[in-house]
Amino acid sequence: MTTSIYAARPWLGQLSEAQRAPVTPADSVLHAFRAAVRTAPDRTAVAYFDGRLSYRELDALSDSVAGHLAARGLERGDRAALMLQNSPHFVIGLLAAYKAGATVVPVNPMYKSGEVTHVLHDADVTALICSDRAWETYLRETAADSPVRIVLTACELDLQTRGDERVLKFERVEPQAEDADDLLTVARQGNAAPEGRDPGPDDIALISYTSGTSGTPKGATNLHRNIAYNAERQRTGLGIPEGATYFGLAPLFHITGMVCQLVSSFANAGTLALAYRFEAGVVLDAFAEHRPAYTVGPSTAFMALAAHPAATRAHFASFDSISSGGAPVPPALVEKFRTAFGPYIHNGYGLTECTAPCATVPPGKEAPVDPASGTLAVGVPGPDSVVRIVDDLGQEVPFGEQGEIAVRGPQVVPGYWKRPDATAETFPDGELRTGDIGFMDADGWLYVVDRKKDMINASGFKVWPREVEDVLYTHEAVREAAVVGVPDPYRGETVRAYVSLRPGASVGPDELAAHCKERLAAYKYPREVEILPELPKTTSGKILRRELRSRERTD
Repeated sequence: MTTSIYAARPWLGQLSEAQRAPVTPADSVLHAFRAAVRTAPDRTAVAYFDGRLSYRELDALSDSVAGHLAARGLERGDRAALMLQNSPHFVIGLLAAYKAGATVVPVNPMYKSGEVTHVLHDADVTALICSDRAWETYLRETAADSPVRIVLTACELDLQTRGDERVLKFERVEPQAEDADDLLTVARQGNAAPEGRDPGPDDIALISYTSGTSGTPKGATNLHRNIAYNAERQRTGLGIPEGATYFGLAPLFHITGMVCQLVSSFANAGTLALAYRFEAGVVLDAFAEHRPAYTVGPSTAFMALAAHPAATRAHFASFDSISSGGAPVPPALVEKFRTAFGPYIHNGYGLTECTAPCATVPPGKEAPVDPASGTLAVGVPGPDSVVRIVDDLGQEVPFGEQGEIAVRGPQVVPGYWKRPDATAETFPDGELRTGDIGFMDADGWLYVVDRKKDMINASGFKVWPREVEDVLYTHEAVREAAVVGVPDPYRGETVRAYVSLRPGASVGPDELAAHCKERLAAYKYPREVEILPELPKTTSGKILRRELRSRERTD
């Protein structure tokens, strides 16, 4: 039997003694929250603009909603969908669902009717908690033929009095029918939570639907122990002081926001500061007001913050640590951000299927840049994980060689909801095959090259979009970049780049193509460059190459 070279876990040498030490996670998300209630009942649990909820208040409000859900017929093991932006209502609904014994199904509030219909039916959702505006405008009709029979609506103007008009620019909606109850009204009724329904480590905490960048979204079954483990590793690994403020930059309905912000804050008895949806100016104001110690978000969010004319070093002075997840960070952005604002952005890598991070850049370390490709390392795996690089047959490749990234560890989910075939394909013998191409160096640093499906074949040569994008980001005028392959009668495929520019910048497509030509092999540089005002993204901040490819076909 061949010995695995990755089983030796060379990355342990990059971790401190505290980061390598065993952890004892809470039994569930709810257990982590209740420990924080005992530790600091009067500490602010959630800050929302000028609104504040203490742990004691959050506990009582979610108790009452849980009692209401149980009284309306929600049973242990039923599914409760949460379709809300970053507001206290999301946190109340999440805790209430767990206290009622339910599995939570986070739903992107940007989803349209057809996307919501798929989730409600696929997960067999019993209860829906959503905004009043969405319910009145389209969700009532969407849910009419679904399994949903309990509805709570939330006005996200509530629980604060000074919502920024750039974000909370809507008016309160009066319900048109008695087919839904108001979340906050129910929360203030003083109902008792049902007894005997607390989740255990192996209960499904979330059915997290993949972003849908390709194919029909599948529901990853994140167990309570998956989430509690990663949240506890965040707490011990980052060294953020107990009670510190975490800022909700990533959406809470996304696995990164859920684990690295919300549940990690519970695990640290901290304060979670929220500001509804991402808007760069509002976020900068929130940084100044709440003085957070930690946040995590996609690289596109940091690009937007860095490009905002009001951004100063003072906005980022309170941070002990900043992480980026959900989309790769170009090396040029890391350096530009540090030069302008001070903090070093710690790269990270993970998927919904491994409950957010499975590799991070440890505090006090800086990610190396691969000299051959210019790729920035995404970090090193944790002490309880084994990350391997394998070929198309599942055989390990040596350090430094490219292959598919495979992950095994306590954060990896058992599979997909009601998808045994997809589970067997993606999780052979419990190991997650990520679909990402990467490599690992002999010191344990992991590098992500690109998605398997995004590789461009130009005249038989492999071109990875990330490499071209990283070069584009070194141009001072470029704010965002995405590269796709487009049909070419001579080469089979050729490289096309889409970019958006920094405010006030001016540059032409030919100059950007020449910039790449000077730095890349002839078959790699983009023959076509198109400048757009904005690049299409998922709500979690990932640039949608799929939409750009579709744009090419319809041009």
